[in-house]
Amino acid sequence: MDTSDYNPTPHVIPEGENATPLEVVGGDCTDTEKLIIIMCGLPATGKTHIGNRIARYVSFFLDIQTKIFNVGDYRRELFGASLPAEFFDHSNKENMAKREQACDAALGDLVDYMKQDGVRVGILDSTNSSRTRRAHIRHVLQKDNKLKCKIIVLESVVDKEKVIEQNIRYIKRNAPDYEGRDDKEAMADFHKRREMYMNVYEPVDESDGSHIKIINNQTFVVHNTGGYLPQKVVHFVMNLHSHPRVFYLSRHGQSEYNLLGKIGGDAGLTDAGLEYARRLAVFANDVVGKQVVKDEETGEEKKVPCPARLWTSTLRRTKETAQFIKKEVITTHKSDNGGEELEWIQFQGRTRRNLDELYAGVCDGLTYAEIAEKFPEEFQRRQEDKLTYRYPRGESYMDVTLRLETIVLDIERTREPILIVGHQGIHRLLYAYFMGLPRDQAPFVSIPLNTVIELTPHAYGCDEKRYVLLSKEELLKDGQDEPVTSMPMKEKAESTQKKSSGEGKTYDFDPMNPPSF
Repeated sequence: MDTSDYNPTPHVIPEGENATPLEVVGGDCTDTEKLIIIMCGLPATGKTHIGNRIARYVSFFLDIQTKIFNVGDYRRELFGASLPAEFFDHSNKENMAKREQACDAALGDLVDYMKQDGVRVGILDSTNSSRTRRAHIRHVLQKDNKLKCKIIVLESVVDKEKVIEQNIRYIKRNAPDYEGRDDKEAMADFHKRREMYMNVYEPVDESDGSHIKIINNQTFVVHNTGGYLPQKVVHFVMNLHSHPRVFYLSRHGQSEYNLLGKIGGDAGLTDAGLEYARRLAVFANDVVGKQVVKDEETGEEKKVPCPARLWTSTLRRTKETAQFIKKEVITTHKSDNGGEELEWIQFQGRTRRNLDELYAGVCDGLTYAEIAEKFPEEFQRRQEDKLTYRYPRGESYMDVTLRLETIVLDIERTREPILIVGHQGIHRLLYAYFMGLPRDQAPFVSIPLNTVIELTPHAYGCDEKRYVLLSKEELLKDGQDEPVTSMPMKEKAESTQKKSSGEGKTYDFDPMNPPSF
């Protein structure tokens, strides 16, 4: 008997042949572990930003259901948004009762939420400025026998005036409390509100139990915090900062494989791809590597160089796309407050394998028509579930999610603008993470060729701006629709099967937005 194929009792895993890595679905070692994070800190210390970033990270990379309960939202719902600073006077018993009502409403919803099956992480976002208030919250959470959760108080401390002023200006522009208010009036009101809290604020200490203290995003105190989820949170928040920052996503220029409809490979750029690379170099110099500053004496605004970073994948097409970007030496400062002058090499390239495109395994270098012919069952599997489908001997979007975690941590902690020249599959996941999209939508996000996407994360979301550097009209082969063969089945049925180029040659894909993984 030939024993080479003899396997009468195979090991069959519940997830099936294309199993998703446990690291990106939480893992069975944590499926009963629940965590509640109680935010704490004075206004303008970045609490909401930190809470939102934690929730996004845990839900996207760990696939753990997470929700934030912002007490300010409850207050606005109960008593309105345009409340004066006097409403936050702790000596006013009537207003204190209203604020406690809002906090208890949020706390009650948090308790109900955490009792649900499958729910793992809840965040209570408020100042929680006194030990009495924090003790009350912990008592409510612990008295319910059905609510078996780890509780961590996370305090954000900022004592640098420049950072506080920067945060206040940002809050004034974006917070719902100050929507439509005069700038000077809003600034004065917020300063007064902050003073109200400073008069009664009590820092977190050992009496608060398990806690994490973040001081100016530079010093971290971790007390009595253990377990898988708490440690993941600790590691993540040590990479955060509240400074404004921006980064840019660009696909590589059109490659030879793009033009042929092949997926994967390590091909070089076409003439159109090289033209995009030249224009990207101009954009990097004029936009990414510049900042607008105002002359204190004249009030005149002007653009000056600012330190900027450049990341590419290890693949030829991204490195060729970045080849024309100038790497000039500029002078910068060691700290936000000036200090020692340093020489900075502008756009000093960093090649990162984590940014390589999703690997198509045995399908690498094939067209979608060839995959459908040679591997019809694999082709059908991918059409049914593009997120979790794994190419034979290759990767899935879920696999790529796992290796992008370190990239996201680097983006979160970096303060300089970053230009990331990568690939469609990679940028879809990065875009989905920062824009707050569910993971199952990531494989269908539009990341067209010849376009730079500017993303600016902040406490209340992420702003987006797109720059088209090479238009369809300038190319022989135009159009930037998702290729038919990579669409979900329902979209494929509604789409045409062929597209024509300007030369009359017929393609079953769009050469300027070629097959995607």
